[in-house]
Amino acid sequence: MPVESATTELSLPGLEVTPTASASKPNHWIERGPQKRLMVFAGRSHLDLALRIAEHLGVELGDVELKTFANDETYVRYSESIRGADVFIVQTGAEPVDRNLMELLLMIQAAKLASAKRITAVIPWFPYSRQDRKAKPREPISGRLVADMLQLAGADRVLTMDLHAGQIQGFFTVPVDHMTALPLFGRHFRDLGFIGEGVVSVAPDAGRARVAVRFAEMLEAEFAVMHKTRPAHDALPVTEITGRVRDKIAIVGDDVTTTGNTLIAGAQALKERGAKDVWIFVTHAQLNAEGLERLGNADVAGIVVTDTLPIDPLTRPDNMTVLPVAGLLAETIMNVFADDSVSAIFGGDTQLF
Repeated sequence: MPVESATTELSLPGLEVTPTASASKPNHWIERGPQKRLMVFAGRSHLDLALRIAEHLGVELGDVELKTFANDETYVRYSESIRGADVFIVQTGAEPVDRNLMELLLMIQAAKLASAKRITAVIPWFPYSRQDRKAKPREPISGRLVADMLQLAGADRVLTMDLHAGQIQGFFTVPVDHMTALPLFGRHFRDLGFIGEGVVSVAPDAGRARVAVRFAEMLEAEFAVMHKTRPAHDALPVTEITGRVRDKIAIVGDDVTTTGNTLIAGAQALKERGAKDVWIFVTHAQLNAEGLERLGNADVAGIVVTDTLPIDPLTRPDNMTVLPVAGLLAETIMNVFADDSVSAIFGGDTQLF
């Protein structure tokens, strides 16, 4: 029978052959460094808010050159490389609205042409969101046009707060992260001790009824809704209130106010029907100096707003409290960057409508 050889292969010193590992099975991707980058840039609409967001994230705002030519055209240029970066552009719908909107569009397109990996438009107050339908013949649907322009410019994602109407999310084919300031308001009023049966959450109209119900649940309070009717074309509107408000602290919440007239009229109606105190909270305070003065002189115990829009501290009334939203927006930005859940920030439910 054959005998196996017991000899071993000899090699010269220094030329030893090391056994090679078998080739690994290929994966479905190729990893290549460096890791992805998060970069935050700001337009000129609300620089203070953008700085606070960047501070919460632990980064510095990116360097971008923004200027207005003598002919009123806007110039945009990123002063550093953003190739392959996850870019977040912070620009709210503050005055002058059209200039700030155009600046945002140019910043998005410039980032697209500079090969940014993903572009997220962070728009705390979405401009033209009140024009979300044709209320009269021969009107534009301006909110839809703004959505189309943002997508055409190259936005891959939109992050906004307390939209005026839920259908605006349907204007987009890109993801829309819809944040809400309702938990911030709820925490603020609970800290003031407004909780339980002595408090009533009041919707200023039927459209805000669902939001008011959710807010009532946060405060373990009751719920009421106001209805406005106009008996004649040239007559003042009459406000009817459904729900018990007598001897209660009434808290009226809305998404946006421009003059404060509607909220003041509602507060007056609540006082006439026996409400002990009336508080107002608004996410987006589009108020000029006259509007701020009008609210300051109104018969309300306090006004609570957020800083999604800049508010002049010199004209801000003494009874107005401004809640910061930078922390909420920064947390959302980080979750988007890390591809984590955004709705988890609100316990899995961000639907207000």
